[in-house]
Amino acid sequence: MSQPTTQAPGSNPNAGGARASIFLIAAPSGAGKSSLVNALLAQDASIRLSVSFTTRAPRPGETQGREYHFVDAEEFAARKARGEFLETAQVHGNWYGTCRQWIEQRLAEACDVLLEIDWQGAQQVKRQLPQAVGVFILPPSMEALQARLDRRGQDAAPVIERRVRAARSEMAHAPEFDFVIINERFEQALAELAAIVVATRLRCASQAARAAELFDRLGIPR
Repeated sequence: MSQPTTQAPGSNPNAGGARASIFLIAAPSGAGKSSLVNALLAQDASIRLSVSFTTRAPRPGETQGREYHFVDAEEFAARKARGEFLETAQVHGNWYGTCRQWIEQRLAEACDVLLEIDWQGAQQVKRQLPQAVGVFILPPSMEALQARLDRRGQDAAPVIERRVRAARSEMAHAPEFDFVIINERFEQALAELAAIVVATRLRCASQAARAAELFDRLGIPR
């Protein structure tokens, strides 16, 4: 397990306050996390997706800067040492990290942000941004998880076997998240994810920050 990164002096990852919502979406490989996130972003353009840095090699069809910022281990280590990451985690032998500056800028602009992340990274972000909303995606069964990884056709058999073994320990961290979605029927899971987004935006603190003038006119304390 990776160690939390140290916050850079003078940085303020909570800029933007309650006006912006932060969503942490985690899942074991094969649970359908990326498909759900892509569908959510397609129907809600106001959410900005954080593109992580990774030392993993690109898969077929992946593009630099779209799915990930692909870097070698040396560059990743240098960026980590400079405090550029909000969080880092080592998953399946590869490093992943979230750009601190990008997150700070989006929050300062009051933009909702979504991070596709693993449970290690979610823990680190929660310590720095406790208002972040964690969502864990579960498969309906281990058999379904295995079948999805096989159908995906992106990894060799030994890699798939390693991901299936790791899934059980990853799913044990689901209780640490605010919400859990079981992705058995995709459309239902997507609707549930969208409902979490709406409910988060309707929290009193968020509404008070977004509609400050109205709250003041109505005499509602903020």
